[in-house]
Amino acid sequence: MKEWTRDERYRKLEDATAEEMETLKETVEKSRYRQTYHIQPSTGLLNDPNGLIYFNGEYHIAHQWFPLGTVHGLKYWDHYKSKDLVHYRHDGILLKPDTQYDSHGVYSGSAFEFEGALYYMYTANHRNEAWERESTQIIAKVNEAGEVEKLLPPVIMNPPAGYTQHFRDPKVFIRDGKLYAIIGAQRANETGCAVLYEAERPEGPWVFKGEIKTALTDFGYMWECPDYFQLNGKDVLVFSPQGLEASGDCFQNIYQSGYIIGELDFETLEMTHGDFVELDNGFDFYAPQTLTDEAQRRVMIGWMGLPDTNYPTDNEGWAHCLTLPRTLVIEDGKLKQKPHMNLRRLRANRETALGYANKFLKQLHPYEGEQYELVIDILDNEASAIEFHLRASKDEATVIRYETDTQRIKLERFDSGLLPTPVEGTARQTQLDTPLQQLRIFVDTSSIEVFCNDGERVLTSRIFPKTTANKIKVATDSGQVYLKMTKYDIEGANQDD
Repeated sequence: MKEWTRDERYRKLEDATAEEMETLKETVEKSRYRQTYHIQPSTGLLNDPNGLIYFNGEYHIAHQWFPLGTVHGLKYWDHYKSKDLVHYRHDGILLKPDTQYDSHGVYSGSAFEFEGALYYMYTANHRNEAWERESTQIIAKVNEAGEVEKLLPPVIMNPPAGYTQHFRDPKVFIRDGKLYAIIGAQRANETGCAVLYEAERPEGPWVFKGEIKTALTDFGYMWECPDYFQLNGKDVLVFSPQGLEASGDCFQNIYQSGYIIGELDFETLEMTHGDFVELDNGFDFYAPQTLTDEAQRRVMIGWMGLPDTNYPTDNEGWAHCLTLPRTLVIEDGKLKQKPHMNLRRLRANRETALGYANKFLKQLHPYEGEQYELVIDILDNEASAIEFHLRASKDEATVIRYETDTQRIKLERFDSGLLPTPVEGTARQTQLDTPLQQLRIFVDTSSIEVFCNDGERVLTSRIFPKTTANKIKVATDSGQVYLKMTKYDIEGANQDD
């Protein structure tokens, strides 16, 4: 793995030669792990989704991007447009580091509409001569010509007293006619939290309202990518805390993303809420952001990756992708994530199999594939445990295991192929609230997203098979299970192809 110098990390895309970029693209195109229906970088490293919005009949999806390599270097916002959230086309760079305030990166932020115009608010990252971080928050506006204009100086020049320069990722929302920005922060005592600003207009002034007061007073050292929204009359706060200790099945990854549900008083900023719940129980999910779609459904997209982790494609000139869009609903006091209904538009070539599975590992149907949607309906379960082997070959498989008595579901990638490093265990598991009735699984060249019981739990993972691994097999520990399996090929998501 190449060691990057500081100068290399903070080199601008504009300073790279055409030949250099063409060579890098050729390297990327040779990768066997390129996705087919997920947003991924043309070169370099993708991370947090940014600026998600439905505006004037189009979806805008941006993401953090370092184009010159697979490290967290000088960040840009790369940009996609979509009519339906599932078919997308590349629209080029949205924001670039071209001012004194964002000289060391256009960091994460959000999009919002105000008086018919499209605006962005993002964290501008600057390093001074002592290489100390200086974070400011900048508003940008899309003018009538479609150009993005940064409204300088920044509307928030410094973190409030009592907070460090780890102060970033503004998510703007409108409530009762006022603009609010929720920002991830670190207190002076190096604990994480989220703070709130208020404004009448995008240009400001943006007034510091205070810290959102939760029961999580010592919950990690930094809260990244906070997001606030209302759903079913409840206030939902989503954030990505760093520095949590693993506890049982929870908090197994290096960093987490999760939510609390309750009621937020906008006068006192006190939030009464339930427990913090992880959004995804798999290996690779972080820094999600939400938007409302054309039907006012709340939709979430995440980064299918983690910070401070090396992935097998790092040596192939590219890293990471975004998750598929998930519709959020509150049922039984919990946030459920369902595949967005428009994902059905990607389906092709439907195949169905109905039959019994027992302790002998077998194919119910000669299904094969590396990019597909698989719906498994469990019609009658008398098995002690069920295992589904996906992307399977003679030596490799990604395994989904369900234990009937305990209602525990496990995603196992010990034999799935190459693994990210450091290896933080090869299994992730969680307990379902109800017996398993259905799995809806989206498999791409190097990823798997598993939705359990219509979104009760989700497990997301990158996988990197070393060989051709395209079989779908099933077995039980003992007893039998009666299944219906429906497989769809997926095609046509990227309209640039």
